[in-house]
Amino acid sequence: MSVLFGLLWPLERFNTAVLAIGRVIAVIALAIMVALILGQVFFRYVLSDAPNWTEEGARFGMLWMTGLMAPLAFRMGGFVSIDMLERALPRLVSGILTLLLLSIMMWVLVIAWERGLNNHVDTISGRGCSSSLRWPFGFEWGKCGEKFQNNYQYASLWVGVNLLILVNIELLIRQIIKLLGQGDRLTALAPDDFQGAD
Repeated sequence: MSVLFGLLWPLERFNTAVLAIGRVIAVIALAIMVALILGQVFFRYVLSDAPNWTEEGARFGMLWMTGLMAPLAFRMGGFVSIDMLERALPRLVSGILTLLLLSIMMWVLVIAWERGLNNHVDTISGRGCSSSLRWPFGFEWGKCGEKFQNNYQYASLWVGVNLLILVNIELLIRQIIKLLGQGDRLTALAPDDFQGAD
């Protein structure tokens, strides 16, 4: 049991810190996304001349917001789920079912990590250049010159999957501890843990 708590303690602290920072970045990304969409609406319907980069900029914000908030929502139990069966089963069977579901999620996340990194979104070298997003003030960076590389956008998905894997490992360890009858020694995962990031 001490081994499980020894593994859980640093992972729990790491996830709390990283997800708190990710929450702040995600809120900023959401604000930028909303500002760009509202600006596009204003320019298009009031001035009849919308900039061509606002849509791609909003997508940039949406991808990073999703990649950083999904692990936090997963950790807090914020995803939509049907838990009628879990509630109807005896406590031990319900705990085993939860452990099985977390194991299946881990399998899916590992496949997503491998496929995303190797086949679809090569976040190391990037795939192509943005069609409309450019660095400000004529600044040039990387192989695309003044245009953004697409890997800056799609790295959010790889970061999100990595964070989801870490959260899943934490939840698996917590579930094993609960099944072994030591759940009362676990600290609660409350949204208050992330309030200090505001």
